[in-house]
Amino acid sequence: MLIYGIAAHGGAGSGPELADGCKAACEAAFVLLDKGENALDAVCEAVRLLEDDGRYNAGRGSVLRLDGKTVQMDAAVADSTGRLGTVINVQDVKNPVLLARAVSEGPHIALAGRGAENFARTRGLWQKHEVSEAVLKKHARVLKLLKEKNFSGMNPRWREADVEALWNFDSPFTFSCDTVGAVAMDRAGVLAAAASTGGASPMLLGRVGDTPMPGCGFHAGPACAVTATGIGEEIIRRMLSRHIYELVRLGWGLEEACAEGVKSFPPELPMGALAISKEGYAAVSNRPMAHFALVKES
Repeated sequence: MLIYGIAAHGGAGSGPELADGCKAACEAAFVLLDKGENALDAVCEAVRLLEDDGRYNAGRGSVLRLDGKTVQMDAAVADSTGRLGTVINVQDVKNPVLLARAVSEGPHIALAGRGAENFARTRGLWQKHEVSEAVLKKHARVLKLLKEKNFSGMNPRWREADVEALWNFDSPFTFSCDTVGAVAMDRAGVLAAAASTGGASPMLLGRVGDTPMPGCGFHAGPACAVTATGIGEEIIRRMLSRHIYELVRLGWGLEEACAEGVKSFPPELPMGALAISKEGYAAVSNRPMAHFALVKES
């Protein structure tokens, strides 16, 4: 049985070379749990470090929208006591997960766009977003694949899409799919989940995936805490995190429930899930998925 613990992932498709960042995030968060701090603080700390890392599609590593200059990020937090907060399509925010945590402390559940960014200013979380060289290289690769009509690893609905006809950016038409997340349980048995993303390439202005949607990209309740990663539109259709949660609530093992959730998708779609409960933790993906966990067991 688990006394307390933390697990973090770098997204479906993230290779084992990125596991070191997940390890560092878990080590920092585990210190908080070891001191008796709550699970929500732990998952926020883990995801904050992944956002700051720059190698993951979250925070400073967030991918660009199709225009090659716009960054819009989503994040969410929840715990088994009912605390819940999400932010949608925020731009100049250093750590969207901390903004989601701040939202969870107020009267609303979700804030979006300019309102969320203004709120970030009042909480000292605003910072001009700078695009890294690695992000620019990712974007160039996506554009190359689009021009070649190579949709490997992308949302398959782009196969039939007319990109020029769909273009909704202010700039003229020009020609990764992952999410970071963490789940934790503290000494009091409270379970928590947090997730953050820069979106999935390619994507139009204003696109929102599964990450900030309860029951889709994340879920937390008395049975377990879950985060999901993969093609957001498809995760939303199946409410993947809630589906896994309900299986666990009905008595399925964590590993079994996560595997069932992931295999319910066609194998060509990258999908993954991370979950934790009093029974332990599970990380399941149909692609390589960098992850790490630190737990204390009885």
